[in-house]
Amino acid sequence: MDGNSLFIQWKKQCLNKLDLSKKGSVDEGIEHVVSLLNSCEEYFTTSSCSGRIILIDGVSQSSDVQKQNCVWLFVSHQKCTSDDLMSALAGCCGDAVLKFEPFVLHLQCRRLEDAQLMHFVSINSGFRNSGVTVGKTGKIIMAVRSTHGLEVPLSHDGKLLVQQEYIAFLTQVANQKMEENRRRIHRSEEEKEERKKISVYKRRRKRERHQPDCSHGDGDSSVPDLDDCLDLFT
Repeated sequence: MDGNSLFIQWKKQCLNKLDLSKKGSVDEGIEHVVSLLNSCEEYFTTSSCSGRIILIDGVSQSSDVQKQNCVWLFVSHQKCTSDDLMSALAGCCGDAVLKFEPFVLHLQCRRLEDAQLMHFVSINSGFRNSGVTVGKTGKIIMAVRSTHGLEVPLSHDGKLLVQQEYIAFLTQVANQKMEENRRRIHRSEEEKEERKKISVYKRRRKRERHQPDCSHGDGDSSVPDLDDCLDLFT
């Protein structure tokens, strides 16, 4: 089975399997992005999160904080209020931590040049922790990630360590990060559409240059080639 046929098989299997995430469905804020990528023959998504503000109650005296040892006191994929967090903290009995986790998306790419294009788009949109991995079986995985997260401890052994005014300040910071998160997602959509137009234009120009009866110039040197994006990986 050639690489293209194998990719089609992987895509079919992935999109037909059950969503085993905690939420059980794609976040509403990025549903259109995931749908658009999955409609492209070059990509399919394997996991995603639109970005979230969460309050986790961890086990005291535990040096290794794991999901199975935590209680989720609060989670929101939208902006929240300090009252939301204060209400959630009322149920805390361990070490509560407030987190903002930015948008993350993992997708499998058909070819390396497809991953390069997505990497270029991601970096230009502000997701500067993005990267590409190639597995032993030939799977090319693109991870779209950002670095503007937040993680702040708020309590220990169920006792609140900070004043309500500080929680109000943290709420404002988390909401600002959520807003920036949305702007970066929006920029990535615009950037991908622009790069797609450029890619189509370049393929058309390449065909025209190979037509013996066609007259042509030197082309637009301002249009970047995908190979020029390789330096972004270093």
